[in-house]
Amino acid sequence: MEAQTPGQALSIALSLGQERLADKDNPAREARLLLAHAAGVDQTGLISLGLEDFSDQMMDRYRGYLDRRAAGEPVSKILGYRDFWNHRFEVSADVLDPRPDTETLIAAALEGPAPARILDLGTGSGCILLSLLCEWPQATGVGSDLSAKALQVAARNAERLGVAARAELIRSDWFEAIDGRFDMIVSNPPYISEAEMRELSSEVLNHDPHMALTPGGDGLDPYRVIAAGAADHLTENGRILVEIGWKQGPDLAAIFRAAGYRNVEIRTDLDGRDRVVLATTG
Repeated sequence: MEAQTPGQALSIALSLGQERLADKDNPAREARLLLAHAAGVDQTGLISLGLEDFSDQMMDRYRGYLDRRAAGEPVSKILGYRDFWNHRFEVSADVLDPRPDTETLIAAALEGPAPARILDLGTGSGCILLSLLCEWPQATGVGSDLSAKALQVAARNAERLGVAARAELIRSDWFEAIDGRFDMIVSNPPYISEAEMRELSSEVLNHDPHMALTPGGDGLDPYRVIAAGAADHLTENGRILVEIGWKQGPDLAAIFRAAGYRNVEIRTDLDGRDRVVLATTG
């Protein structure tokens, strides 16, 4: 049936999307997101589209997005952004897609005193560092990553959020190019073990950079590096917070205690799973 009104055109387009994405968890929501993206509006703007807005070109874009989603590409990678904490972050195939679980680290960091200087190891999109800089307007920070393309994404996010003047982004293999001391070190390092990689969904495995997912082996090597090097880059009573895999809490708490850190704690995410280890130098 050919649409005679904007409302009919919207209904037809959304029905098309829901049928195409019927095997997804929330086909109605995803169809609305992708249609809005194809039309260049937000979701609330869909009801304001005119009949002329449902052009062949727009519908071709929409069908292309549906095809990509049906093939397993995450919605965030199609849209090019992910909402995290209180902000919208650009994401691409070059950065880890920020997950709600990582907000556990932000919440834990905000429980303590405001730091003057923050270091984010493996910054990726910059979602951790930049969210904290937005919360603490007097703070400055350094975000490091081994991927030059990831740093480009982080730089654009810093500009968009208005914190670029307070965020230095540098290419570094963990502490290799890091100078000075920080009041807080944060990190969401690759932590999925080699064995667990085989259990990942195709959406993660095929669309997030492998170097941001796994270090191989037991998944703990990045934490060993961080625990060994962080003390030389933290101020007295400085804090360190790292995101962890939900099975890794006891092992990682032991690693940080053995390295001489104090006040080692494990925080759980909204599902009650171990998600963050935090500690202090004093």
